[in-house]
Amino acid sequence: MGPDPRGGDRLSAAREALAAAESAASASGLRSAAPEQSEPDPHAIARKIVLRQLAMGPRTRRQLEDKLRDRGCEPQVAARVLDRMGEVGLVDDEAYAEMFVRSKQETKGLAAGALRHELRAKGLSDEVVDAALEEIDPEHEKEQARALVARRLRTMRGLDRDVQTRRLAAFLARKGYGPGVAYQVVREALDELPEHLRD
Repeated sequence: MGPDPRGGDRLSAAREALAAAESAASASGLRSAAPEQSEPDPHAIARKIVLRQLAMGPRTRRQLEDKLRDRGCEPQVAARVLDRMGEVGLVDDEAYAEMFVRSKQETKGLAAGALRHELRAKGLSDEVVDAALEEIDPEHEKEQARALVARRLRTMRGLDRDVQTRRLAAFLARKGYGPGVAYQVVREALDELPEHLRD
């Protein structure tokens, strides 16, 4: 199940997770063993950075690594904190990928090609990406393409069929649909238009 999309709930959950992570970190020895030192614990700082990021929205491990690096966190500190966050389920690339695929299919109508590109850009491994994309039903993807074409066609009435074909195929290509699916769906949609029906 994906993370709760409501910002307030997510922030509250992140705050609760922060308390849990701080407590677990103390128990597992992630905190500094020298409490007399006045310098802040780098692990605690890294945990707070990560949880603030997660309160704003789901993140991949790579995205969090990049943020910690940008904030000057030592790589070994980042690795330990992110490993711990993974153990308690706050950082989960597989769950992120599955949620991302579902969300982008529903809201943007993206096909596997575009989803693969976006997931890789977020630093997910090919193994994680492939597993998330395995769930995509080709027939459902084709139905999505038909719905996208139907909506876009409303703004293209009266244009020459070749122009409509080119524009619609390019539109679907940007959404990640392959040429075979794109041209089949476009051809079927145009064949059904009264303006293109043969006498």
